[in-house]
Amino acid sequence: MERLPRGARRLAAQLRTPIHQDRLWSVLTDYDRLSLFIPNLSISKVLERKDNRVRLRQVGIQQFIGLRFSAEVEIELVENREGGLLRFNLIKGDFRRFEGSWTMKALPNGEGTCLIYELTVQGCIGMPVSLIEQRLRHDLSVNLLAVEKAAC
Repeated sequence: MERLPRGARRLAAQLRTPIHQDRLWSVLTDYDRLSLFIPNLSISKVLERKDNRVRLRQVGIQQFIGLRFSAEVEIELVENREGGLLRFNLIKGDFRRFEGSWTMKALPNGEGTCLIYELTVQGCIGMPVSLIEQRLRHDLSVNLLAVEKAAC
């Protein structure tokens, strides 16, 4: 995790898995079903698809310090299947900044895939990311493992 100016955080997690890149890609791009296996993601819905660009609405729910916290975003994803890259950027939502990527790289000797999830997030006024940064760090790893499990 890296602390950036104005309360933003950049987080990254990596998973080495024996699962082939094509299978991981299929799971990650099944956008309407992501909420079935990504913990704390209650809604994931495709709003529009044009070529390799996808507009998506997502709602996440967290329990934090005994309170239920919900955040909604509309993001645009750019798919680069050949490069094994899904890049996303905030269009609108409950954050000032919410962007990142899923990157897949084949491991040597056909041993599987290295899956990397990167996220840069900056909360809106009244939602300091510093209060939830530990939870964000935990969720990054959990999300990677959830994708791997769904791909099995």
